[in-house]
Amino acid sequence: MRAYYKKHRLLFKRPSGTSRGVLTYKDSWFLLLEEGGETGVGECSLIAGLSPDPPAQMESTLDSLCKALESQSALPDLNGWPAVQMALETALRSLQSKDGFSLFPSDFVKGTKQIPINGLVWMGDFEFMSKQIKELISRGFDCIKIKIGALDFNTELKLLAQLRKEFSASEISIRVDANGAFKPTEALEKLKQLSAYEIHSIEQPIAVNQRSAMADLCLKSPLPIALDEELIGIYTGDEKLKLISEIKPHYLILKPSLLGGFAPSEEWIQLAEKEGVDWWVTSALESNVGLNAIAQWTYSLGVTLPQGLGTGSLFTNNIPSPLRIEKGCLGIDNSIPWGLI
Repeated sequence: MRAYYKKHRLLFKRPSGTSRGVLTYKDSWFLLLEEGGETGVGECSLIAGLSPDPPAQMESTLDSLCKALESQSALPDLNGWPAVQMALETALRSLQSKDGFSLFPSDFVKGTKQIPINGLVWMGDFEFMSKQIKELISRGFDCIKIKIGALDFNTELKLLAQLRKEFSASEISIRVDANGAFKPTEALEKLKQLSAYEIHSIEQPIAVNQRSAMADLCLKSPLPIALDEELIGIYTGDEKLKLISEIKPHYLILKPSLLGGFAPSEEWIQLAEKEGVDWWVTSALESNVGLNAIAQWTYSLGVTLPQGLGTGSLFTNNIPSPLRIEKGCLGIDNSIPWGLI
C-alpha cells in the first residue's frame, strides 16, 4: 500500500460569522491510499478552536500514520485525534469501493433518493440574515437553522418574529444554534422568549462543561435542547451514557469529524435511542469529499428529520462533485463527475 496526504485550504465565498468569530478559510487534509490499482480517499477536516486534533501536530501525525500503513506496522495512537480517525475510516472504506466515492451503496448513491436538510443562516447584521432566510425559502427549504448569539438578542428576536409573521410552524420549521453563547443565569429567560416563535429546537444554549446547569436547563426549558459541542472529547461508551443520562437532552447533534468517525457516532446513536433521545447528523465544514461520505452514511441510517448537510456550497475552491442541493434536499447527480483532489 502507498499512503500519503495533501493539504487543502478551503476558502469561504464570504466571511462566515459564528459566535466564535468570523471564518475566512478552513483547512483540510486528504488521506490517500493506493493498493492494487485502486485509490481510497478520506478527509481530515479541522475547525480552528473546536476540533480536538492539535493543528500544529497534524502533519507529523499523518506522516506517522502513512508510514505505519505502508509498512503494515502498528498504527500510532489516534485517541484524541477524531478528525484523523474519520479520515482513516473513510479512506479504508473508499479503497474498498468500486469507484472511491460510493462508500455506502443505496438509492441515495444511485441518485434516486435525496436527504432533507436544513438551510443554514450565517451570522451577520439584520438585513444580511433576513436576506439569507428569504433566499433559502425561495429555494425550497422548509427547515431553517439560524445561528444566534452574536447580535443583540432583541434584534435576533425581531428576525424570528419577521419569519413567523410570514410563515407558520407548519410551513417553516426553525432551528436556532447558540454555540454556547448564553450565560447560565440568563439562558432560561432567553429560551422562554424564543419559545414564543415556535422554535423546533436550540443547539447548545450554554457553553460546554456545565453539566448541572445544562441538565437543569433541559428539565425546565420550554423548547427542546440539542447537544452539539458537549459531545466533543467524549470517547468511551460509559462516558457517553453518563453524559446523556445526566443531562437528559432532547436531541444530539452528531458530527463524525469531531467525534472520531462513523463507528463512534453510531455508538452515540445507540445509547441515545436507548435513553429516548433523538438525533440528527451535521457536517462540520468538510469539503465535498467529507460531505459525500457523511451524507451516504447518514442516508444508510434511515433518517427522516432534516439533517445539517448543506455546507458544501460555502467555498470558492471546493472539490467539484456530483452532490447537489435542490428544493431543500441533498442529492447526487451521477451525470456529473468528481473533480481532481
